[in-house]
This record gives sequence, structure tokens and C-alpha cells, in this order.
Amino acid sequence: MVQQTPIRAEQKVGEKAIIDRHWRGLFLDRLAETSNVSEAARFARINPSRAYKVRRMERIFRELWHEALLEGYAHLEMEVVSRLRTGTTKDDTKYDFTAALRLLTLHRETVASERATRRPVEQEGYLAALSAKLELMRTRESEVKQMLLEDGRTHGENREPA
Repeated sequence: MVQQTPIRAEQKVGEKAIIDRHWRGLFLDRLAETSNVSEAARFARINPSRAYKVRRMERIFRELWHEALLEGYAHLEMEVVSRLRTGTTKDDTKYDFTAALRLLTLHRETVASERATRRPVEQEGYLAALSAKLELMRTRESEVKQMLLEDGRTHGENREPA
């Protein structure tokens, strides 16, 4: 069930009396496409203040918001790469590569940090697998040492004194 976050009147300015019950999905989809909160709010037909309030109050929405922004930056990176590879024609809309690269550079640390925090389960699984592998290596080392020790005793018993 969707959480009902109380919204003050000033956070509803410009909205219809009844908003689309799927506004969260519409908003997040558009945010992922554009990385623009105002555009996403316009698309979902809500006041941006509503989105910000819900982000503050609802953990799941906040997590989905961050995922949408990560996706948006990935789209921007791919668009820049595509336009740099294929070039543009005179019919293309003007594209500000400098601004796009500046934005990606400014948000590089934020995106890297978000991506790192999104993978705790993967990291835990990786660490568990690594620990298991290390334990197996220790066990094998111990077995090899034991075999060498036993082999040395066997060969030592058969040796003639020097």
C-alpha cells in the first residue's frame, strides 16, 4: 500500500483537486529520463514541493528517486558518448557538450557514492565468498603441511645415517 504523506496547501499549488494515483511512477520515470525535478513534476501534474516532501518522508520513494537520478546520469553519459561518436547534423537540436560534461564531472562523486551504497548485499556476498575461499586455502595449506610432515617422517625413517 502506498504511504499517504500529509501535504500542506502551499505544496499543492497548481495541482488539480484529484491527482493521478500513479503520480509517483510517472514522476520517477520522467526524472530518470530527464534528471529534472521540475520537468518530472510537470509531467506527473504535481507541484515539485509535493515530490520533495514525499522524498523527505518516505524512505522507499527517496531510494527510488536516487535510483532514477543514477539512471538519468547514465542516460546523459550515453547521450554524450553517442553524439561525440556519431557527430551531429545541422538539423539536430543544439547540444551543449561543455555543460553536459561539467554536470557529469560535478556529480561523478555523488554518483559513485550512490552506486557504492546501492550494493551492500552484493558486497556482503562478495566478502562471504572471499572469506570462504580464504578459509579453503588455509585448509589446503594445512593439509599440504601435514602431508609434507608425514612424507618427511616416512622418508626420514628409510634414510641411512650420514
